[in-house]
Amino acid sequence: MQLAFVLYKYFPFGGLQRDFLRIAQVCQARGHNIRVYTLSWDGEVPRGFDVVMVPVKALSNHRRNEKFTAWVQTDLAKRPVDRIVGFNKMPGLDVYYAADPCFEDKAQTLRSPLYRRLARYRHFSDYEKAVFSPALGTEILMISDVQLPLFTKHYRTPLERFHMLPPGISPDRRAPDNAAELRAEFRSEFNLAGDELLLVQIGSGFITKGLDRSIRALAALPAELKGRTRLMVVGQDEPAKFQRLARSLGVAEQVEFLKGRSDVPRFLLGADLLIHPAYNENTGTVLLEALVAGLPVLVTDVCGYAHYIEEADCGLVVPSPFVQGALNKMLADMLSNPELRQSWKANALRFADQEDLYSLPERAADVILGANA
Repeated sequence: MQLAFVLYKYFPFGGLQRDFLRIAQVCQARGHNIRVYTLSWDGEVPRGFDVVMVPVKALSNHRRNEKFTAWVQTDLAKRPVDRIVGFNKMPGLDVYYAADPCFEDKAQTLRSPLYRRLARYRHFSDYEKAVFSPALGTEILMISDVQLPLFTKHYRTPLERFHMLPPGISPDRRAPDNAAELRAEFRSEFNLAGDELLLVQIGSGFITKGLDRSIRALAALPAELKGRTRLMVVGQDEPAKFQRLARSLGVAEQVEFLKGRSDVPRFLLGADLLIHPAYNENTGTVLLEALVAGLPVLVTDVCGYAHYIEEADCGLVVPSPFVQGALNKMLADMLSNPELRQSWKANALRFADQEDLYSLPERAADVILGANA
């Protein structure tokens, strides 16, 4: 079959983008042709992919999205395909990969009534309806069981259109046999002394991921513990605001910002703790990447995958409503207890061996290739 995959932007370090690529490659490996429509592509194009750069621009995101949709639909009318798979909400999809949370629920609960009069609201609301309306037939690949009841609440989408997927952690995130050797090499490269503790926060979108909370928790550590703790932040975003916060709290020398990079598994092996106090997060793939690497996790309960940390008993989950003092205390307790961290590591690796945390691309491809276009 000829498959069309549609997403606004591709870059190598986004969770949605990595999922798209692996799903598309599984479909390709099963003998199908891959065409990709996108506004921008940053990185290497896989062999055999036909990447179509859509030449539209606009002053606002919603107007750009509308132009993008119109251009793609015109091209598809000239060059039809067997399936259209979207990784952003838009009209005309046969299959939608639900990486983003329910827009309508956020608009109703977190925004003022005035917001719902704006053109931006109408656009994103209409595009969400174009996927979830009960009058349509788009098949929906779900990665968060937290979001499913929100979509059905607002749209009454028939349950049979939802396909719940397991996580899709890449096997290269698992701790290898020489994990201890790789950890020692990493810590030597970054000049980490034997008694120094390394926190990592990984992910683009520093505001949503709660980086301000992480910096405040680092600054609140007891003096002796704070003096030997470093925070490395890995992700594609603008760090200036958070660098100012670190300076104001006296921890600027202990917070290092690194751009998105392809060697994230090394950081997971070299660190002592992953901190991820997100304000909201549909899933949180990095939580499971840390789990399968044997790295303890400190995370807020709003993340869709936070329950895996509790089930595996490999870290702590900050309850809602969020209180900064609770995060501060949990971080201090975790860093001051190496025996407990070692126990969490063992629990994580055991859980990674027993649970299906890996088959998302294959299961998604099953739905895509079996969907009724």
